[in-house]
Amino acid sequence: MKSGFLCYNLLYYIIKVKRSVFSKISNFQMTKEGLVQAVMQAAGLEVKKQAHQIVDAVFDTIMKTMARGEDVIVTGFGKFRVVKRAARMGVNPRTGEKIQIAASVKPKFSASKVLKEAVK
Repeated sequence: MKSGFLCYNLLYYIIKVKRSVFSKISNFQMTKEGLVQAVMQAAGLEVKKQAHQIVDAVFDTIMKTMARGEDVIVTGFGKFRVVKRAARMGVNPRTGEKIQIAASVKPKFSASKVLKEAVK
């Protein structure tokens, strides 16, 4: 419960900080270091190492959960899910020959309505 609440608050403040502070900067990319700074500011932390641990914990939890094949749903942010793609036949665009494309497992993200509205 507490980790889910922390994850939701972290993602909420990331959107809030990005929207308010960086909305006038074109081609801005939020990096992991930027996330750490946003967490420090939002949570009132004075030690950067704590903010790094929080950010790392959130991403590690998402990765480990998805590695088990489970979905991660963050209400108000979106859904991280694992998609299994079946093997199929494809065509090499250079030669035109038919090739077998192997089955694969890919991570996918679907944004929530709240996130889509925040980005508008």
